[in-house]
Amino acid sequence: MCAKTKKIIHDTSHITYESLLEGNKQFIEDTLNEDPHYFEKLANGQKPPVLWIGCADSRVPANQITNTAPGEIFVHRNIANMVIHSDMNMLSVLDYAVNVLKVKHVIVTGHYGCGGVIAAMSNQQFGLIDNWLRHIKDVYRLHADELDAIKDEQERTNRMVEFNVIENVYNLCKTSIVQNAWLNGQPLAVHGWVYSLSTGIITDMKVSAHNSEHMANVFKFQ
Repeated sequence: MCAKTKKIIHDTSHITYESLLEGNKQFIEDTLNEDPHYFEKLANGQKPPVLWIGCADSRVPANQITNTAPGEIFVHRNIANMVIHSDMNMLSVLDYAVNVLKVKHVIVTGHYGCGGVIAAMSNQQFGLIDNWLRHIKDVYRLHADELDAIKDEQERTNRMVEFNVIENVYNLCKTSIVQNAWLNGQPLAVHGWVYSLSTGIITDMKVSAHNSEHMANVFKFQ
């Protein structure tokens, strides 16, 4: 009988309140050694071309996994990268990004192994978050036939992560903010990505939209 392989988890035991402040000092020193004017330039304003709507999971940092610097991606994060039409936090970020910063791309980015998606696929109660997870369960309902036909649990969860990204890209397109940008001729594209924690690879879900052409008429604003 083979022994079970022990899972190796990233060690965070060295992180303390004090170490964060010390880390900040080191960051400043290293950054100024590389570019003495870095913070001066950063303080002059921001004009990021991208809004990232991602999961709050600590393992999915937008800048690091896309090899971009501070000031280059505007970021909104929540549990399971949701775009919910009644979420004023998300809508406020989206409105500022599109109408003030004039971003060119909005990307909904999910990740395999998402705890929010896994929780939503179960029948357990978790507390207040159940109200948020309900939106993810609705995504499952839309794709239940395909998902229920997948026997392997990991494969089914991965597919659900992908569907969750795809549906939230559609939700993004339905917002008045995005539609008005398109109606006004503003160059804006929306995209859906899924990130793999185990490989670091981002997969494009091929659901990019640059206008409302393919949306159902009931969702289109005139």
